[in-house]
Amino acid sequence: MTAPPPHPPPGVPHEERLARAALTRITDPGDTVIGRALQDRGPQATLRAARDATPLPGAGPQRTESYARRAARTDPHADLDTAHRTGARFICPGDPEWPRQLDDLGAQRPYGLWVRGAPSLRLWALRSVALVGARTCTDYGAHMAARLAAGLADAGWIVVSGAAYGVDGVAHRTTLRAGGATIGVVASGVDSPYPRGNADLIADIAAHGLLLGELPPGAHPTRSRFILRNRVIAALTRGTVVVEARYRSGSLITARRATALGRITMGVPGPCTSGLSEGVHELLRGDAALVTDAAEIIELVGEIGADLAPERRGPVLPHDHLPPAAARVLEAVPGRGDATDEDIADAAGATTADTLGRLHELQALGFVERSGGRWKLVRTAREAPPDRTG
Repeated sequence: MTAPPPHPPPGVPHEERLARAALTRITDPGDTVIGRALQDRGPQATLRAARDATPLPGAGPQRTESYARRAARTDPHADLDTAHRTGARFICPGDPEWPRQLDDLGAQRPYGLWVRGAPSLRLWALRSVALVGARTCTDYGAHMAARLAAGLADAGWIVVSGAAYGVDGVAHRTTLRAGGATIGVVASGVDSPYPRGNADLIADIAAHGLLLGELPPGAHPTRSRFILRNRVIAALTRGTVVVEARYRSGSLITARRATALGRITMGVPGPCTSGLSEGVHELLRGDAALVTDAAEIIELVGEIGADLAPERRGPVLPHDHLPPAAARVLEAVPGRGDATDEDIADAAGATTADTLGRLHELQALGFVERSGGRWKLVRTAREAPPDRTG
């Protein structure tokens, strides 16, 4: 694969890009002190304040000192060069490729994103769905993740997940095998695959899709960074689907953040006896929509009135095609035993003459038979009588 240019197409001045790249090294993602400073002062002034240990609003002495200490060791030119050597680029708010839905995060908006992969992140994110769930998923969870990912890929939707074990890995692998498009959002540098066991998968995502993260090259994940990463997944996509999650699962954080951002939140139901279904069922008792296949997901996140899921119904039975009058007569034939013309006419609310004509129709079609002047259902029909419960 041909490496992308060291910097994205013109959109953000180079000095601003350098400042934002430096901030990804100086502080962790989602730092609202830095986020508010970026809104009020801009990237370069915010970086100068951090380097000079000038207190920013909301930052105490320890945080101010931490900014200055990290800033003294930061070299954004080197980080951008390292990213380029690994086939990555750094995009910022204001770039043509920037997904503007991330702006909904307000003061927690990423300072910028380190991205590997040739496609445009902005265009791919416009038609994307997040599939997230338990890292130690059951066979059922893996099956459902694969089913949903394959269906979304076939329909041309981009599958977004966190490149972790379990549901994430299944969603990415299935999408790639189906020839679909997938985005992996990581909590480390895009050149430092984590978890290590998914190194080959992460490389495949970068080669055939998009891999992105907020941390600079060489950075390693922490628990808090995983949690902060989830807000990007929630904001980037049209909706989030949770496939298996315990009550304290990070996937629930993603789903709740998606709801708070006005995105569609969905859950796949599971066995009530499974601890891995507890969190999903809790979501379903709230604002989340229940989904069981890709068509139902697309109906919720797609174009109103155009991406409708097919109507759900049971199998079509032979008597479903009968005219209404004939169907009423068939329903009037007893499920057990037999009856006279008059008895059936009374039950159907029709005349005897009309009922007799319908009974002969039904006899020709194989639904009923006549013996000794009385009518009864034929054996196959009696074994599976018409549903009279609805």
